[in-house]
Amino acid sequence: MYLGSFGLAEKPFAITPDPRYLYLSARHADALAHLVYGINEAGGFIQLTGEVGTGKTTTIRSLLARAPKNAEIALILNPRLSASEFLRSLCEELGLGPADSDDGDTKELVDLLNRHLLRMHAQGRRVVLIVDEAQNLAPEVLEQIRLLTNLETETQKLLQIILIGQPELRKLLAREDLRQLAQRITGRYHLDPLSREETAAYVRHRLRVAGATADIFGRWALREVYRISRGIPRVINIVCDRALLGAYTQDLHQVPAALVRRAGAEVFDRQLAPRWLAPLAGTLALLVLAGSAVLLWHYGPLRGVAASHSDKAGSTVAPLPPAAAVVPAPAARAAAAPKLAALLAQNRAALDNDTAFTHLLGLWKARYTPGKTDGCTQAMTQGLQCVTQRGSLAQLRLLNRPAILLLSDDTGMSYPVVLQGLRDDVAQLQLGEPVSVGIAELTRYWFGDFILLWRPPAKDVRDLSAGMRGAQVQRLRSQLERWQGSADGASTDDEFDGDLVKMVEQFQRANRLTVDGIAGIDTQVALDAALAAPDSPLLQSTAAQQASTRGS
Repeated sequence: MYLGSFGLAEKPFAITPDPRYLYLSARHADALAHLVYGINEAGGFIQLTGEVGTGKTTTIRSLLARAPKNAEIALILNPRLSASEFLRSLCEELGLGPADSDDGDTKELVDLLNRHLLRMHAQGRRVVLIVDEAQNLAPEVLEQIRLLTNLETETQKLLQIILIGQPELRKLLAREDLRQLAQRITGRYHLDPLSREETAAYVRHRLRVAGATADIFGRWALREVYRISRGIPRVINIVCDRALLGAYTQDLHQVPAALVRRAGAEVFDRQLAPRWLAPLAGTLALLVLAGSAVLLWHYGPLRGVAASHSDKAGSTVAPLPPAAAVVPAPAARAAAAPKLAALLAQNRAALDNDTAFTHLLGLWKARYTPGKTDGCTQAMTQGLQCVTQRGSLAQLRLLNRPAILLLSDDTGMSYPVVLQGLRDDVAQLQLGEPVSVGIAELTRYWFGDFILLWRPPAKDVRDLSAGMRGAQVQRLRSQLERWQGSADGASTDDEFDGDLVKMVEQFQRANRLTVDGIAGIDTQVALDAALAAPDSPLLQSTAAQQASTRGS
């Protein structure tokens, strides 16, 4: 109904889980990384919990979209089942169709499942079971799930299990009779609601994905969205959708804070006061108390009592001065940093492809000549290669090389900007001079497009996988040996055998990459950065990156 009024191609705040709309806050990015890591690791349980509406199901959908090709995933969304019904559902999800087990024989179902897991293992495939709403699992079903982790070979578990649920899942697994299952949980992660800054970025992100080219929610409206929703994405979606509808009916093209409050009142079925009313009421109460004290002092018995007490004690009690409203001194505020939008506007004339490639190639001590050929072609003639992708800041942290980001402002203008440094919550951009901006602010203007440079060891860069031979395989093995700390790191073995697959997987696992044993471009770029020469440009020092990886 309201799409055309706001220039939207689709509803931005639908509550159905759509991975395109996934906003990766720091917590969501970590949660997704933990789940991807869990899919690629062998055995045990991964537990993801979060309050209702914090984005667990959307994170699952995104996980399914990013699952490696060698993973076979069974997803159970309704776990209110008996143990035999659960096993039957699992078999059906895996396409086994146990038609000969209509009597619900648990042993037959387990044997059928075990044979399938062994076949998948022999083919080099992983089988992953994801259970949503796992807080609804009965204890006897959880015990049956625990027994499924006993299906194993001599070296690894055959089934990886991911339990997703509300905080009650943690209480359920803390029960004494389920301690054996709890001891097998190798990773626990809890999704918190979004912060105020993340809530604003979340709203803007969804609007941009839906086609918005301008801010539809102003600053105060976004603050009201956070106050009412407390950072829970599902509530944010419902409130924002109602607010957009309200603005449409009033022929408004920007949503004011009052409409957000009205939308919140409809959602929660109660009146919501403006955010400034509570502190104002408190201040008025203080003024009333102060005024009452003055009146009592001048006209009440207190003055006489004080005077009498002074005469008896032979000392003087100074009367209180007339009370005035006590206004606390304003808190010191740090100087506000320039907004990225203003910085982009100020440097609009200088932010173009020529300027971006000149700076990026300069970081590599290479040259760029405007008007000659495109930047990637000029890079190639100097031994460098472009990697052009759409990804995330988490991915750029892993690749750890400076990159050109394509930023878009509220008017639809695009700006190629060089990202040359990246810390936990701050990015350093080149805008005529180095400028630091917050990650949350940067993600408002960046939708994932980037170009980075690296210096490959050979011109013919390609994915390297098991069974291949040649100089590139030999070089890969030598690099991995150096990364592992080998003194020489000069292997002469040019075959991509099982040992090299394990070395690649070890590196991928340590660097939170997709663990598939294939040395693709991302793996090669990350390995090159991990072994970078001291004068090689990095987003963050190798030591800082390793510390960040360990901390996450």
